[in-house]
Parts: sequence; C-alpha cells; structure tokens
Amino acid sequence: MPFSREIEEKIELLKEKYAASGQDMLSYLEGLIYQDFLNYWDYINLDVLLNIQQPRTPFPDETVFIVYHQITELYFKLTLHAMKQITDVEHPSPENFKKQLRRMNDYFKNLIRSYEIMVDGMDKEQFLKFRMALLPASGFQSAQYRFIEILSTDAGNLLTQQLRDQLGDEENLRILYENFYWKQGGKELRSGNKTLTLRQFEKKYTDDFIKALYRYEHDNLWQKFKKLPEEAKDEELIRHMKDFDLNVEVRWPLMHYRSAVRYLHKKPEDIEATGGTNWQEYLPPHFQKTYLFPELFSEKEKESWGKSRITRPAKPH
Repeated sequence: MPFSREIEEKIELLKEKYAASGQDMLSYLEGLIYQDFLNYWDYINLDVLLNIQQPRTPFPDETVFIVYHQITELYFKLTLHAMKQITDVEHPSPENFKKQLRRMNDYFKNLIRSYEIMVDGMDKEQFLKFRMALLPASGFQSAQYRFIEILSTDAGNLLTQQLRDQLGDEENLRILYENFYWKQGGKELRSGNKTLTLRQFEKKYTDDFIKALYRYEHDNLWQKFKKLPEEAKDEELIRHMKDFDLNVEVRWPLMHYRSAVRYLHKKPEDIEATGGTNWQEYLPPHFQKTYLFPELFSEKEKESWGKSRITRPAKPH
C-alpha cells in the first residue's frame, strides 16, 4: 500500500534531519518499534514529585508548609525562565518583552493570591511546634528570589534607601552585594550579628550571586528596557514593568509580613522567625523602599511604597 504524499514528505524531512547530523534514519525508525508510549505520570515524574515531601515532625500541617514552599520555588523557576527570554536575547522585541512580562506578572499574582492557602491553611499551634524542628532553615534562603532581583535591575537598586544615599556612586559589584537590603534581615535582633541562616546562605550562594551580578550588569531587565527604541516604551509596557516591580518588591513581601504577624506576633514580644531573622524590619517594603525600576515611579508613588497599616517596631533593649 503506497504512502500518502503527506507521509512521504515527512519521511523526506526526516532523512534530511538525520543526514545533516550524520545519523541513520532507519536505525531511529527501528527504535520507534520498541519504544513504549509516553504516559503522563512518567513525563512529569509524578511519583518523584509526590515523594519529595519529607516532614521532620508528626504534625500533619507541616506537609502543607512544605508543599506550598515547593510550589513557590517552581513559580520562581518559571519567572526566571521567562526573564531569560528577555535578558539572554541580544535584541528582544517589544512584543516579546510584553509577553514575557505578562507571564512573569501572572506567576507572581498566582503566588500572591495563593498565599492565603498557607496563611489560613495551617493550624497556628501546629506551626509554632513543628517550626522548631526546622531551625535554622528559613524562606529567607530562597536563592531563586534573589536571582529574580539580580536579573531585574542594577545592583545599586538593591540597597536600602539609607545605603543608596551613602553608596550612590559605588560601582564595585562586590561592595554593593555586601550591602544588599536583604542582608539586614539576616541579622540577629539583639546583637546585630549575622545569623546562622544568613551565614549558611552566603556560603552556598555568594559565588553564584556575584557571577550573576557580573553576567547581567548590562543585560538585566532594566537595562534591556532602557535599550529599547523610545517608541516601544509605551504605556502598556511601562504598566507591565511597574506591575512586576510592585509584585516582587511590595505585594509578595507584604504577604509574608502578614503571615509572620499572624503566626509570630505575640505580646509582649514577637516570636523570632525560624532562622532568627529580623522579620519586623526586613519584611515591610515601606521600610526598605527598594525599587527595581525607580525611574518609572513618581515621588508620590515612592512615598506611599508598600504602606499597608504597618508601624515600625520598637527596637529591642
């Protein structure tokens, strides 16, 4: 029975493909005879995925805590994947710029909306018990979140407002890195010394962070935006850029802050976070005033940055 014209065309294309790589097409076709059909559970490694939750305590809600953080890291991975389709392209088109930004914002909006699952989905008393088995691990140690910031903007924008004033002309990326705003959150509440959480985090990731700072110094999202033709920087693109900034630097930290208030706020003195991090000073974005794309915001918008009924906590004695 003769092949249809469509099948013959496909066979010719396959011949060209394998000939170009020096491979024998017939060998590959023979392999197809013995190859099993692909199924869903193998394709996404479902059995592996459902068995990487390893609670350290008998409390049922620890599984909620683990699964939610794993989902968070997967969304961060998707965000970085979308970002690199802008930052790693020599001349990204305005259309692709907008498309990837929409994706990035959608990932973060899903994360922000879903945070209620963990906030309302865990028993407070269980959390306050099983958290003690997690020391000194902390969500503070999410390297992907830091890479998202590094790929987004210039290193000088990742300082607190006070340090930006002091180091405004500094160009040494290592010095800027040592003064990133989030490092202040890794200091002990009373002594001001680095917590074990921060020391572990720096030991594992500092080389990678420095490497990324140099790699994306001129190729981060902000630099790619600035290199676009002026006519491409339209209202829609600017709106997507500002939305991403707010998602990463305001809305996401605010969800963490509200969660910390719910679980860790206790009179007369707040409970320390699992890594001993200074969550009262570190999480509220209004205190940090870190902007990924500061030139896109008005002074009025910056003044109200991250305000959400937050009052600065009293210094510990």
